[in-house]
Amino acid sequence: MTQAKYLEVAKIITDRIDNGTYKTRQPLPDQETLAKELGVSRLTVKKALDGLERQGRVYKQSGLGTFVSSDIPIKDKKDSPANVFSGLKNQLKSDNVRSKVLSFSVEFPDEQMQKNLELKKTEPVYNIVRLRIVDDQPLIIEHTYMPVKLVPDLDEDILHDSIYNYLHHKLKLKFGHAYRKIRAAKSNHYDQKYLNAAQDDPMLELEQIVWLSNGQPIEYSESRNRYDQRTYTILENNRF
Repeated sequence: MTQAKYLEVAKIITDRIDNGTYKTRQPLPDQETLAKELGVSRLTVKKALDGLERQGRVYKQSGLGTFVSSDIPIKDKKDSPANVFSGLKNQLKSDNVRSKVLSFSVEFPDEQMQKNLELKKTEPVYNIVRLRIVDDQPLIIEHTYMPVKLVPDLDEDILHDSIYNYLHHKLKLKFGHAYRKIRAAKSNHYDQKYLNAAQDDPMLELEQIVWLSNGQPIEYSESRNRYDQRTYTILENNRF
C-alpha cells in the first residue's frame, strides 16, 4: 500500500467491480472483512467506500451494507464529479497528468483574498497559475491562492507534480469541506493561448474555497476549461 491507502483500497474494489468479482446490486463484503483481507484499518475501508459512493460506483443501505451500483449509461470520460476534491491525478487515476507552471509568486493578499482565506493583509499568499496537461493535451488552467503559513516550502518541483499530495502526505493536512460555484464564461487571453480556445468559445469556470478539517480555509482557486473538454456531474444519494 502507498501512503494514500484509501485510494489503493478504492482501486482494488473498483477493479473487482469492473471484472465482475462484485456484481451489480449485490452487497460488498462488510468493512471489517475487507479491512482484514487488505491489511488496513476499518476507517481506511470506510473512507474508500465513501469516495466510491460519491462517484456512483456503490450505494449504501442502512442496516444492510454497501452494494454495487448499476452503470450510469450517460457517463462520459470527460465527466468530473463536482463534489470531489482529491486532485486531478487522483480523479483521473492517471499518471499521464503534467503541470506547466505559468506563474508562481508570493504576495500580500488584497481585500477579497483576505476575506476568502481569512487572512490579515500582512500574511502572504502563494499566487499560482498552472496549465494541467492530460495525455499531452492541454485541459485546465488553474489559478490558485494558498496561505504561506499553512503551506510552507511550496516550490516549483511540487507545482509540477501534485499540490494535494504534498498537502496530504508531506504536511499531513486533512480537508474538511469545500464551496464550489460552476459558471459559464467567455474565453480570455490565457484560454486562447494555452487551451486553444477560439475567441467565441464558451468556457466552464469552477470557483472554489477549500477548508481544512479544523475550519481554516487553505485554498481559493478558479479553474477553467473549454466547454468541450470537461464536464461536471453530481450524483444524488438519497437514503430513506
